[in-house]
Amino acid sequence: MWWHAMSGELGKQLEKLAADFNASQSDYRIVPAYKGNYTETVTAAIFAFRSRSQPAIVQVNEIATATMMAARGAIYPVFELMRDQSEAFAPQAYLPAVAGYYADVDGNMLSFPFNASTPILYYNKDMFRSAGLDPSEAPKTWPELGIVAKRLRAAGAMCGVTTSWPSWINVENFSAFHNLPIATKANGFSGLDAQLIFNNPLVVRHIAQLAQWQADKTFDYSGRGQAAEPRFQKGECGIFIGSSGTRADIKANSKFEVGYGMMPYDPDVQGAPQNSIIGGATLWVLRDRPRAEYAGVAKFFAYLSRPEVQVAWHQNTGYLPITRAAFDLSRTQGFYERNPGASISIEEVTLKPPTDNSKGIRLGSFVLIRDVIEEELEQVFTGKRSAQAAMDNAVERGNRLLRQFERANPDR
Repeated sequence: MWWHAMSGELGKQLEKLAADFNASQSDYRIVPAYKGNYTETVTAAIFAFRSRSQPAIVQVNEIATATMMAARGAIYPVFELMRDQSEAFAPQAYLPAVAGYYADVDGNMLSFPFNASTPILYYNKDMFRSAGLDPSEAPKTWPELGIVAKRLRAAGAMCGVTTSWPSWINVENFSAFHNLPIATKANGFSGLDAQLIFNNPLVVRHIAQLAQWQADKTFDYSGRGQAAEPRFQKGECGIFIGSSGTRADIKANSKFEVGYGMMPYDPDVQGAPQNSIIGGATLWVLRDRPRAEYAGVAKFFAYLSRPEVQVAWHQNTGYLPITRAAFDLSRTQGFYERNPGASISIEEVTLKPPTDNSKGIRLGSFVLIRDVIEEELEQVFTGKRSAQAAMDNAVERGNRLLRQFERANPDR
């Protein structure tokens, strides 16, 4: 059993992966089952484990990595599984931005990288043309984006720019792209006693700018998760910053020419842009399944690592190719030349070598902390709180959650 959180076009691609593996051999059968969004899927797996009805594989989003690591008795680390089953599994074969996020301090990979994405900028070329803007150029900086979004509004767009996943894009990736820490202790990679520190002048200024733009819908807040994406597809907003992993859905559902660009950056920040961080999810293996199932899981992971399998997944979805070999194969096939914008996500995560501020986030209870950040962002966008007060609140509330997690995991 493989419990997952993918619906729509992505769900179809996931089911095809399982079906292709099942057709490639006759010893094992992978059975995918959709369990709702990421939070619902993880929650379902936790309850199933308690009743001993857990699946062998569960898809878990990247920000729950520290939480999964803490559940030692429940997880079967992937590097151990592959070693026990004598299947090849080399962390150096994977893109560093991906492998580093899911490895322990010794470089051992704990879960299997599956759908890795990063935020990119999408824009409606038809709306750019109507507004007298150059459809071949995406805005590169936040000040440029503001000017372009105002032009789109003046030309009749319902909103200039919107973003999905508000915290991931406007706090977490904004920070990484400007080489700013989210928390001490290398964003939590170096210890459970990390403290959140993202209430700095640059993040506050960015959030305050969005709130100012909100007044005339130059920027328009659309809600949490992927709530903003349909607004772009319907032609309401001219610019959308969202996951590279939604490229398949956007291509399938937009009735206009789509343009692509990197996330904007602040030009007065020295060294920016740095590199973006990944989102998405990995596959965790759960313990206490029949021994024979683990041989099948290992075979499936080995299958998923094949360059040609990775290439199909990457090209059909917009998710990053997780291995260097898959990236190289896509390039030699001419995929990036035929599909402008498809390489932007890879360029972003590999723009510069990751720093402690830009290799990712490993903080306990970060699913809950992200909820706190988004609650506070909503207070700003509805005019109820200043950006500084909201970020100060988010840091204070988030640090309380970190201390609770630290107390609950004293042996880590």
